[in-house]
Amino acid sequence: MSQVVNAGFPLLTATAAVPAAGAVLTAAVPAARRAAAKWLALLVSLVTLVLAAVVAVRFEPGGDRYQLVESYAWIKDFGVRYELGVDGIAVALILLTAVLIPFVILAGWHDADPLETKSSRWRPTQGFFALILAVEAMVILSFEATDVFLFYILFEAMLIPMYFLIGGFGDRAHSGTDENAAAQRSYAAVKFLLYNLVGGLIMLAAVIGLYVVAGNFSLTEIAAARADGSLEMATNTERLLFLGFFFAFAVKAPLWPLHTWLPNAMGESTAPVAVLITAVVDKVGTFAMLRFCLGLFPEASTWATPAIIVLALISIVYGALVAVGQRDIKRLVAYASISHFGFIIMGIFAMTSQGQSGATLYMVNHGISTAALMLVAGFLISRRGSRLIADYGGVQKVAPVLAGTFLIGGLATLSLPGLAPFVSEFLVLVGTFARYPVAGIVATSGIVLAALYTLVLYQRTMTGPVKEEVRAMPDLRVRELAVVAPLIALLIFLGVFPKPLTDIVNPAVRHTMSDVQQKDPRPELPTENVEAAK
Repeated sequence: MSQVVNAGFPLLTATAAVPAAGAVLTAAVPAARRAAAKWLALLVSLVTLVLAAVVAVRFEPGGDRYQLVESYAWIKDFGVRYELGVDGIAVALILLTAVLIPFVILAGWHDADPLETKSSRWRPTQGFFALILAVEAMVILSFEATDVFLFYILFEAMLIPMYFLIGGFGDRAHSGTDENAAAQRSYAAVKFLLYNLVGGLIMLAAVIGLYVVAGNFSLTEIAAARADGSLEMATNTERLLFLGFFFAFAVKAPLWPLHTWLPNAMGESTAPVAVLITAVVDKVGTFAMLRFCLGLFPEASTWATPAIIVLALISIVYGALVAVGQRDIKRLVAYASISHFGFIIMGIFAMTSQGQSGATLYMVNHGISTAALMLVAGFLISRRGSRLIADYGGVQKVAPVLAGTFLIGGLATLSLPGLAPFVSEFLVLVGTFARYPVAGIVATSGIVLAALYTLVLYQRTMTGPVKEEVRAMPDLRVRELAVVAPLIALLIFLGVFPKPLTDIVNPAVRHTMSDVQQKDPRPELPTENVEAAK
């Protein structure tokens, strides 16, 4: 597994250090300078985007597997290194993160402004934006980490700012009392934290076990030793270690039946924080399945594939079915995301190049489409003050631009041809069908159900008679258009021309397929066609 240590400017470190430093500076802005804190956070996120773009430009798809590598001794006695490197999959997800964060900040511009009611407390605006930047820094660094211990630290550390974002800055559109809203936010935050901590603790045991077996934490060194035969793991040991890693990633993703924290967390969060959860943080789980589960434990990954495919199918169908019956807009999007994560995980473990390329593209495209739909839904909810679908009706007649962007975001969610998610979902299904035709057929039911919950949601909120409560609803404002329009443009561009992403991703997928010693199955031709070919 080749890599060249970069002796020049530490670009990967800078890409994560800028938002980390920005978080500290934003938190230090005086309390009375809320506007300055907002503009500082936005500026930092844009600088991070520029650095991520530089990473993408400097990355050579046909070059070494891990590029822009940085490696420094950290804890010498235990073989822990500060080791970074990116492949095509990591580059795509770093770009996704860096692109989405400025829109998250713009969309949440007023979400943490002071709210003075008899039972509410001061909302520290500076803290809200500082926490968002802190999450960005940790997520980007987790995509870059090639030291298992370093990745574990980041994997766990990002839970802290997310806990405060969910519990401390919850959705103001709540049907109950302020006390009830605070209790719901606290419950959602604690549930999020406990689920992910349990997964992390199990992973910690597996990380320690990996060190006992391999003697170091370097992903590249361990994979190289396994490839040349100098490191051998007993079958049962490898499978146990795989399960420890996979459990933590399945919680983060999330995969059924470890998914129940997500609807609570997204439902009680502000719309930008909900986007941060499902479009950014949760991608760490599916990314880690590709990088660590398949890279470190190829035999165990193949062994566990049938069971994981079944769990992914349950996630696809269950998530979509529950989404159909939801009365809360944000919980509907949450369950739809559970269904989509089922597609991503199924594509990863289909063990085909089409499936894994599709899964990687799905991570990116799901992030963009969910951000578009959830942020527009957040603008809608902030106007009406309610998350309940039944409280809306006829919105397209009073706010046509809002309704139109909501429709495009919804159509992207159901993978309409011409929009970005269609390409990734098609590749996942093709790749799955090539090896597991029954699973591919069952998974298509998720597409039908996605059309049902998306179109029913649009019909009930945007069409029909105009309800009195929405009659004076304003259309999207300039700031809101600045959030939504680029996301819609990206959905259309990547739906028509996905080549820039596939060129980056495909070489990395070939390396992953080589790790698990899998080749794409040849299509079975009818006997007469075989004879004719001869």
